Amino acid sequence: MPKPVVVIGHRNPDNDSISSAVAYAYLKNQLAARDGSAQRVEYVPGRLGPLPPESAWVLKENGLPEPRKIAHLHTRVADVMTPNPVSIGHDETMLEAGRRLRKHNVRALVVEGADGQFEGLISTRAIAERYISATDLLEDDNPNHMAVAASLIESLGQKVGELMATDVLTLDKETLLKDAAEDLVASELREGVVLNDEGRAIGIVTRSDIANPPKRKAILVDHNETRQAANGIEEADVVEIIDHHRIADVSTTNPIQFINLPVGSTATIVCMEYRKYGVDIPPAMAAVLLSAIMTDTIILKSPTTTDTDREQAQFLGAIIGEDPTEFGLKVFKARGSVNDVPIDRLVEADSKEFPFDDTTVLICQRETVDLAGVLEREQEIREHMRKLAADHGYEFVLLMVTDILAEGSQFICEGNRRVVNRVFGINCTGVGGTWMPGILSRKKQVAPRILGN
Repeated sequence: MPKPVVVIGHRNPDNDSISSAVAYAYLKNQLAARDGSAQRVEYVPGRLGPLPPESAWVLKENGLPEPRKIAHLHTRVADVMTPNPVSIGHDETMLEAGRRLRKHNVRALVVEGADGQFEGLISTRAIAERYISATDLLEDDNPNHMAVAASLIESLGQKVGELMATDVLTLDKETLLKDAAEDLVASELREGVVLNDEGRAIGIVTRSDIANPPKRKAILVDHNETRQAANGIEEADVVEIIDHHRIADVSTTNPIQFINLPVGSTATIVCMEYRKYGVDIPPAMAAVLLSAIMTDTIILKSPTTTDTDREQAQFLGAIIGEDPTEFGLKVFKARGSVNDVPIDRLVEADSKEFPFDDTTVLICQRETVDLAGVLEREQEIREHMRKLAADHGYEFVLLMVTDILAEGSQFICEGNRRVVNRVFGINCTGVGGTWMPGILSRKKQVAPRILGN
C-alpha cells in the first residue's frame, strides 16, 4: 500500500492554494509512475478549509474531485496501523486460528461475526493461557497426563468465539496517536483494533508501532509560514515547498526542494514544473492552473504579475482553447452574487495574519466585479470585522474590496485605523471606507508597507 504525501496549501485557502495542490499532486503522481515509485508513494491533494466558489466551479466543470479536507498534520492512528488485519470467524476452530497465526506470522487475529462486524481478538496469549489451564490437571499427588492430553486435544476443536478477548481497545483511524498511545499502554492487551464507521476492523496497532512512529509527509504549496500552515506542521516531515511569497519560518530536518520564485501565482511555478519534466498537462489540469493564475494576478492586472505569468497563461489557454482573459472573467463570475455569500466567507475567505510589532493584524481581500454590491453590506461587514478584532486581539482588521474592472480597492478598516491612515496618507473612517486606485495586491502593495512601518 503506497504511503500518502499530502500536498496542501495555506489556511483560508484561495483558488491558487487549492489549484496548485491539485495540479502539483497530479504532476508528482505522474513522475512517480514514470520512475517506478508509484507502488511506494501516493501524492494526495488536501485543503485546510472550505473551497472557494471559483475552485468548486472549475473542478466540477472539469470532472475533478475536490481535494480532501485535512484537519491537521499530527500523527494519527491511521499513520501507524497495519491495514487489513488478518481475521478469522468466531465459529472457526482454535486449530485453524493457530495455523493462521503461524502462516501470517502475527500475534493476534481479528475475530469477525457472520456479518463481518468486529467481535474480539484471538491471540497467541489466549492459546498459551488455554495450554496452561490444561496443565492444572497435573496435580502433585496424582498427575493425570491423559486428562491433560485430552484437554489439549479438546482445545483444538474449541470455537474461537469461546476463547477470544472481548475487552479490546478500539480506535478511530483519525485519533491522534499521542492520545491512543496512552490508552494502548494502559490496556492489558498489546493490540488495539481500528474500526470504520460500520464497525469493521480496518487496522491493528501494537505497542511496538507507537515506539518510534513515522511522521506524516507533506508538500507545502503557496505558503511557507507556520502561522498559515496546518496545525501539527511542527510534527510533520515537510519534503517540498513550492511558493511565491516571502521566505518565512517553516523549518525542515533534511535538505528539501524549495522553489520560491517572485511570480504572481504558485500555479505559474507548477505549470513550469510540468514543462521542465516534460509531463503533458491534460486540459482539465490546464483549466485548474489557468484559473489560479487568473485569480491570483487579478486577470494579469496585479503589480505582482510578471512576464512569466503571462507566458504560462498563454500556454495554458492554448491547451484549453480559450483566451486567458475571457476565461479569467468566467472564473471570477463563478463566485456568484455577493448577496448569497455568508458574511464570514465574504470577509475571511482570503485573509492572512501578519505579525505587527508585538501584536497581529489581519489583512483580508475580496476581489469582485460588483463593488457596489459588496459595499451594500458595509454595516454587516464592519460588525464582523469588529468581532474578529475582539475575538483574536488583532491590532486592526483591514479588508481590501478589490474591483477587478476599475483596478483599485476600497479599504474598510476596523480597529487601530491610525496605522493604515499614516502608512497610506489617507483618512479611512468608520463609514464608507477609502477608495485606493491602482491598489490590487495585498502581497506587494499593502502588507509590505504596513509591516515596514
